[in-house]
Amino acid sequence: MLILLNNVHVIDDGIEAFAAASAANARESLKEPGCRSYDVLQSNADPTRFVLHEVYADLDAFHAHKTTPHYETWRDAVAGLMASPRVGVQYHEIETTVL
Repeated sequence: MLILLNNVHVIDDGIEAFAAASAANARESLKEPGCRSYDVLQSNADPTRFVLHEVYADLDAFHAHKTTPHYETWRDAVAGLMASPRVGVQYHEIETTVL
């Protein structure tokens, strides 16, 4: 699995538009066969801070996501709303066993 945490800082007057565009993108992303989870999280302490938590079956599924119309719509809609470039970090799951 490929897990992404994208940290986003938006401009003060872009909070509602960013949240709405991101929620719409998440709903459509969850319809993709390779998308396992997609959460849009907003900081309680600073409402201009968001985390997009995405889980894909693999790297191919993530690359497929980036070619979808809903991703392109989101990307274009939020480009002017970010106070700084988003920072994404890729993770993988550590399997655990319960004895």
